Amino acid sequence: MARANRHFVPGQVWHLTHRCHKREFLLKFVKDRHRWLQWLYKAKKRYGLVVLNYVVTSNHIHLVVYGKDSSEIIPKSVQLLAGRTGQEYNQRKNRKGAFWEDRYHATAIETGEHLLRCIVYIDLNMVRAGVVAHPKDWPHGGYIEIQRPRRKNIIIDYGALAHLCGYNDLEDFQSAHRGWIETALSGNQIKRDESWTQSIAIGNRSYVESIKRRLGGNAIGRKIRELSGGFELREAEPVYNAYFGGKNDDIHAENYFFWNV
Repeated sequence: MARANRHFVPGQVWHLTHRCHKREFLLKFVKDRHRWLQWLYKAKKRYGLVVLNYVVTSNHIHLVVYGKDSSEIIPKSVQLLAGRTGQEYNQRKNRKGAFWEDRYHATAIETGEHLLRCIVYIDLNMVRAGVVAHPKDWPHGGYIEIQRPRRKNIIIDYGALAHLCGYNDLEDFQSAHRGWIETALSGNQIKRDESWTQSIAIGNRSYVESIKRRLGGNAIGRKIRELSGGFELREAEPVYNAYFGGKNDDIHAENYFFWNV
């Protein structure tokens, strides 16, 4: 497959997805998932990465971040996260070769209700996989940190999360967040939706159209499609991957786009 172009549109929320090489379960050990989270915390401290949610599974991760205006923060953070996690694993296991798939996929998410829906979709990842019955039972996801904010080693930017989801304070957001989770669980609304992991952008029509315009010539051939509750910008193969700067074109932290969970 040809290497897809990557693009950075400043001031957006991005849902990043990243799978282990050949879909292997290289994150099946708790220590490796924990180390990934430790490096995520260090990326936040070192580069100022604004983290809104995350989940680490046995063979892939989801990460929601706010891009602000810099095209360097996200690639540097992913390089640190993926590079150090893979390096430590290979050293411990006396293993050689790639730890991650070729590239990470990035989907621009409109703030407000669409972002909240994305947060909930990510939180339900391990429920969809049949591993747990509720997000609170998976210790390597953001649900617990959102509902029980930490006093130290804080990863999620609680203020930014509440504001970008359209709430004035964290308590209001937490209440809405719990409600959406319980509604999804009670209504069995947890099925996989590839739009969250394979689209270029998700939101209302005006938002998706604005992303397409800002991509300019890079949006040629990409179609706007209606979804249940919104719209997506989508293209056929090769799969889109957001561009966050040329310096990370050859880093080991590049990731891929196909997800079963």
